Amino acid sequence: MVVPQAAEIINAFRVLSGRKIEVRIAVQDDFDVAFERLYGGGRTAMGQIIDDIESVSVHDFDADDIQHLKDQASEAPVIRLVGLIIRKALDARASDIHIEPFENRLIVRYRIDGVMHEVESPPRKLSAAVISRVKIMSNLDIAERRLPQDGRIKLRIQGKEIDLRVSTVPTMHGESVVMRILDKGGVPLDFASLGFEPDLREKFTELLLRPHGILLVTGPTGSGKTTTLYTALSMLNKPDVKILTVEDPVEYQMDGINQIQVKPQIDLTFANALRSIVRQDPDVIMIGEIRDLETAQIAVQSALTGHMVLSTLHTNDAASSVNRLLDMGMEDYLLTSTVVGIQAQRLVRTLCKECRKPFVALPEIVAETGLGRYADTSRPVALYEPVGCAACAQTGYIGRVAIMEVMPMTDGIRSLVMHHATSGDIQKQAVAEGMLTMYEHGLRKVLAGTTTLGEVLRVTREV
Repeated sequence: MVVPQAAEIINAFRVLSGRKIEVRIAVQDDFDVAFERLYGGGRTAMGQIIDDIESVSVHDFDADDIQHLKDQASEAPVIRLVGLIIRKALDARASDIHIEPFENRLIVRYRIDGVMHEVESPPRKLSAAVISRVKIMSNLDIAERRLPQDGRIKLRIQGKEIDLRVSTVPTMHGESVVMRILDKGGVPLDFASLGFEPDLREKFTELLLRPHGILLVTGPTGSGKTTTLYTALSMLNKPDVKILTVEDPVEYQMDGINQIQVKPQIDLTFANALRSIVRQDPDVIMIGEIRDLETAQIAVQSALTGHMVLSTLHTNDAASSVNRLLDMGMEDYLLTSTVVGIQAQRLVRTLCKECRKPFVALPEIVAETGLGRYADTSRPVALYEPVGCAACAQTGYIGRVAIMEVMPMTDGIRSLVMHHATSGDIQKQAVAEGMLTMYEHGLRKVLAGTTTLGEVLRVTREV
């Protein structure tokens, strides 16, 4: 049953069968597929919609006939088809939907817990109609297929507010569309849920509560940097604190925080917006990303004039962020006097607690990976491996958690920065001063049974 609380259905089965009824929970999509296979002629929901499209649509038309494209994209079966793709992505807990046309087929893939999965896709001849439908929903120009476009879709599905950030780029065989799913209700703005242990949270909070300075959160795209910053803002968001943000785009709207959406087409860039908001007398400024020297310089000026500045940077670890800022052209003495700390993070998949299986790690693996530093090696070291069950869609994993390193800007590190030391030297100094590296934090989570050694190695590649 999809709704196991439906007592009247259970009672009806009990009366009909004369037996005791035991309830098992089914996912809606799995139930639909099974029902269709047994009682509906074997067609999936997408297969039925495609049959409907083929019964009412003609596909042999000029691809440049924009009016025909609009008409086809507005037909009920195409609307249902795109709705089904989005709904299935939400049911699968996907963070992104990729619709990619190739020469002979159209591929739909979902990114679930950071890993891509190919799913049932419409036929190639429907690619123009499907992509046009997405562009109409996100208010994009369906006639413009030579340039990349960005848009947004707001939906209410299953009682939840869902925002989709849409990006299209022209490829050899048509436009590739990526929809980033922003589930406003599905993101816990809580340090413990994000993966912070008490000692790391204390270290990060101490940097966050400084009266002024720059606190950077770094990592690649999709590593949860923005979620960490929003969590920090929700902690700082009090009636006596004025917070202003400059973002591209504004991912989550928060009460009590003034959020500015960057619009480059009208010259409202990060740098131009920052110049204006300093005059708004904020206590805390959040910059979506430091992309260039101009933005970095205004961030420095804001920190020097008594503001707390939070921002993100695309670098691999905390130590290399220093070199990245120097390479941008930031002066070393300004960097050391304004940056209070840098946190780097990655996301690893968390094991499904319903089906994870314990095993004893080989002593050679324990020695080679460094697990022995955090485990009692006088007895066998127990780790967990993924198995797969109905709860985790046979993947062995449910959700993701951050592994991180927090590097405060100490006098020892400042001295190295002034001498333009390499990121390796800065990292060694930070570790000598007690910094836990991302890899070491990952090992902690492996021993706790939260994730696997393979996941930690996949995102850190240290061993």
